[in-house]
Amino acid sequence: MTIAVILEQVPDVVEELAIAPSGNELDRDTVTYVLNEYDDHALEEALLLAEASGDEVIAVGIDTTGELDQALYTALAKGAKRAIKLVGDFEETWLSTRATAEILAPILRDLAPRLVLTGVQAPDDLDGQLAPTLAARLGWPHASVVIGTEFSDGRLRARKELWGGMTLLLELEPPAILGIQAARQAPRYVPVSRVRQVMREATIEEIEVELPTQPSVAVERLRLPEEASQAELLTGSAAEIAERMIELLRARGLL
Repeated sequence: MTIAVILEQVPDVVEELAIAPSGNELDRDTVTYVLNEYDDHALEEALLLAEASGDEVIAVGIDTTGELDQALYTALAKGAKRAIKLVGDFEETWLSTRATAEILAPILRDLAPRLVLTGVQAPDDLDGQLAPTLAARLGWPHASVVIGTEFSDGRLRARKELWGGMTLLLELEPPAILGIQAARQAPRYVPVSRVRQVMREATIEEIEVELPTQPSVAVERLRLPEEASQAELLTGSAAEIAERMIELLRARGLL
């Protein structure tokens, strides 16, 4: 049996981002793409499950950036058995959660995995709803913000993070879909030499897909955060700091 994990390349938010002259998207020529952090955790959780159950992991992604191969080869180097790249006319196209689910749902239905794992959210989505949207399309049970999983007597146990340090243990009947918040351990490291070896030996499967019919949100304008120097470091005794805080609050009409 198989476990499918959805991977997406996203702009590296650690790097300085530049806005294109159009003003409504990033300058793609300067963007560095990396694997979505939550998808990396989804991959790790899928591999942990597969190691315990004997399932095979299939990495699946939509190549909207032209940069997906690196993530798929890395997934193969870590232990995935297959890698599938969905290709189409995605140039300068931003896919909403609903559009992404529309593309992925028939592919996943054909693959018939007993479990689908995806990151709980991504820096470039607006709602973090890929897992429940996929589940709605496929008619499968789902859970999101998951921080641990295990198979038990043919059923899936998923630990969902709530609030205030509380968690909820759920039982789901496969096939199911999970939005992973964090794997049970940090994503494993794989040497660059191993990834290069896989690139020489393995093949990424390609499937042509159509542009989705679901409408996407149109981005009207992007802008960088405005820079301002309004912070003031308060020093002195506790009484002096408290007095200065009161002065500042009064000056702003807050007291």
